[in-house]
Amino acid sequence: MRQADFPYLPKDFIQTAEGLIFAVVSYHPHQQKIGCFLRYIENQGQWQKIDTEQANRLLARHYPKYLFKSLQFDAEFHAVKPEDVEVHHQPEQHLTSVLACSPNDEIEEKCHRLIAILTKYGVNTASLGLTGSMLIGQQKKGSDIDLVVYGREAFRQTREAVKQAVAEQQLTALDLSLMKDNFQRRGGELNFEEFAWHEARKYNKAAIDGTKFDIGMVSLPEELVVDHHHYIKQGISTLKAVVIDDQQAFDFPARYLIDNEMTPEVISFTHTYVGQAQAGETIEVAGAVECDSASGQRRLVVGSTREAIGEYIKVCRDL
Repeated sequence: MRQADFPYLPKDFIQTAEGLIFAVVSYHPHQQKIGCFLRYIENQGQWQKIDTEQANRLLARHYPKYLFKSLQFDAEFHAVKPEDVEVHHQPEQHLTSVLACSPNDEIEEKCHRLIAILTKYGVNTASLGLTGSMLIGQQKKGSDIDLVVYGREAFRQTREAVKQAVAEQQLTALDLSLMKDNFQRRGGELNFEEFAWHEARKYNKAAIDGTKFDIGMVSLPEELVVDHHHYIKQGISTLKAVVIDDQQAFDFPARYLIDNEMTPEVISFTHTYVGQAQAGETIEVAGAVECDSASGQRRLVVGSTREAIGEYIKVCRDL
């Protein structure tokens, strides 16, 4: 699953000597660096979570070497040289170690039970990992359980397991309180009713005894779309189109092929719009237009910033 020459995958965390923890966001090196975003900083011996604006400000002021401008994607993110990585937190290794020990707290105990339920419904634990706050032992009462699923087929099986377990009341769909909490955390441009309608049919999140859990997919090497194109941003655009292919809707980034000759592809880098639409549905999309400098082929990118202000994907249900 991990390549010897570049063992870093999205959902991994990398920790530097300065007390910074970055979330890996790219499968491939960028000028021999690891594409990532700063998520936690050490503050008086504790890890403190920060947002994109805080992260950019901190790095610009104190650690500019971790700021990165990608010429290929005409985008700014963070990047760390492999030699600057002090600890490489790997989700699959951490889940194995959590399951091998007695739970230390309520969240770990629920994680043990959740994995047992998923296993009962046919999920292979070898395809799972644990990311988010639990990956660095920073979970607290009220924390979510963030699972990684490696491979598209394993992810499909895990979604099906969640759907079955909810139907048979082994797990529960998000109640109004958890859905509202999810809405507030994700932010986004949709109103609550629109957001909840899209989320409820994805089966990539549910709850175990009041604790929300989430499953996110990481592609296997053979599933990756190799992209060597050079993109130039051309401003924000909104369009309506029919989804003609949703096979990579839960990938990172999510991809939707649409029936728009000028802009045949929609890409989402934000988790809010993963699995948002299905083949045959008409969607409205607002995002950043990117143009391939060689071919002139356009695509619409949702999540050009982590918070994706002004950008969205929604199914047109009134047609």
